[in-house]
Amino acid sequence: MSAEAGSLPEFDRSGAAASERSGAAARCGPEVVAPEGVEAQTCVMTRGDTVWARVYYRNATGEELRPVLTLMGPGGRTVELHCAPAAHDEPGTCETPRVPSPGPPGSATAVAEFAGAGPVEEAPLLLRAGSERAPGARG
Repeated sequence: MSAEAGSLPEFDRSGAAASERSGAAARCGPEVVAPEGVEAQTCVMTRGDTVWARVYYRNATGEELRPVLTLMGPGGRTVELHCAPAAHDEPGTCETPRVPSPGPPGSATAVAEFAGAGPVEEAPLLLRAGSERAPGARG
């Protein structure tokens, strides 16, 4: 996404830069913007035989949101994390715990979902942002 189209250049991705300097690789999906004012980009991070998910986000809705980040591997293996509620317009990040890689390189994917306030069964899903699949990955 270009800067003119509302990309998230203000995100403090110093953690990603530090991870990449230390040998981690990031496979990120597109930056996604919802009409309600939520922006996010989801990545699968890998270093050696370790994998984790990271989401960069901004909440410009003025309302508290409930973000959930899920790392998915082969065979139905998942790691799900309920991120701290996002109720501000400042850029933020959320990461799952680092786990042993569940399969061949590139076999993990991640998705972040941002739901609105209210009872869980009634809260609207405002945004879903996913990572890219590795070239040649099946799924």
